[in-house]
Amino acid sequence: MELSVGRKRKCPPRGLGDLHDDVLERVLARLPPASFFRLRAVCRRWSSAAESPTFLDACGRVPSRDPWFLMLSDRPHPPVAFDAGERSWNLCRAAPGAVPVASSGGLVLYRASATGALVVANPLTGASRALPVPPQCDGAPQLHAIAMYGSPYLVALFMGELPHLSMVVFDSSKDSWEGPVALARSAETSLPDAPSQGGAGADDTVYFLSKSGDVVATNMQRSASKQYSSVVTPSERGDAVAYFLSHSGTVVACDTARRTFAELPRILPVYFEYSIDVVSCNGAAYAVVLAEYLDTASLRVWEFADCTWRQVSAMPPAMSHGFHGKKADINCVGHGDRLMVCVSSGEANGCFMCDVSSNQWEQLPNCVNGDGEVNDFLAAFSFEPRVEISV
Repeated sequence: MELSVGRKRKCPPRGLGDLHDDVLERVLARLPPASFFRLRAVCRRWSSAAESPTFLDACGRVPSRDPWFLMLSDRPHPPVAFDAGERSWNLCRAAPGAVPVASSGGLVLYRASATGALVVANPLTGASRALPVPPQCDGAPQLHAIAMYGSPYLVALFMGELPHLSMVVFDSSKDSWEGPVALARSAETSLPDAPSQGGAGADDTVYFLSKSGDVVATNMQRSASKQYSSVVTPSERGDAVAYFLSHSGTVVACDTARRTFAELPRILPVYFEYSIDVVSCNGAAYAVVLAEYLDTASLRVWEFADCTWRQVSAMPPAMSHGFHGKKADINCVGHGDRLMVCVSSGEANGCFMCDVSSNQWEQLPNCVNGDGEVNDFLAAFSFEPRVEISV
């Protein structure tokens, strides 16, 4: 008896189009934001997912995303961000007529140079919100720095001149400002506790520089867009401590809960000329210093612990030597393990990324504009690209 063997019928391949809507949205939510924006042009169904509340909920369940760095330049160009995950340059959206001054999570805070008006925006979606006018302190004191942190987010303004410092705080959950609050000189000799690992919240430590300190050579000028830059790290004590550079070159620590301030020791002697910035990486605050020693330049990362500054990282000498004699200025920003350093001068420019935990340094690829020219960037602000974040 002869048996006939029939061929097995092959099932047609199944693709994303065969998935149920909620499963499809979960898959799309896991894509890097830049990839999703490119792929949503595939079909109307994928494009409509961006407006779906369930898709935004699925995005919110993604625990973390690689940061984007919003790049700033002294030349007008469309807003550009560096995607640290895909190592690519992407266009993003910005608040018109304003410059970034702070960032937190997926939001960036913009300030109008002419009026001082503040706007919070999501650079990924373009959604924005104008903040109420902050209360005025007596005598309209100088604004030192702006900090943004927490969820719901808080915005803190630090104003005045030593020894007369004050602060006002905007609480987004209340949609109102609190203060101004005067800060008194601390009578304690102990310095704030070292920051712990953890996420940002209402009990955060705020670090920032005024960018107007005369620790920098008089013929050097910092980026105006980083004049009020700030960083935020969590605190073990459940309060917030703000750090900025005074006009004499010392770092001032402001305890916002106790309403006091104190000065920290210098990293380098007063007669040295150097450029300095403060960053936050993995819940810790660091000072980044570019200085010249003998016949070379050195870029080092310092952490303040146990009442003293301790070096934790340094750019390889072969890389930092190129800034010798260039009177370069640095503007830095951190996110997670990553530290970005933007070096600018009339002769040398470049953006570098460092993994602080491993001390691995690399130079970012060039960003070429539509005319084929390489964009030179002065500074950056980091944010986590999240389409679901509202303002």
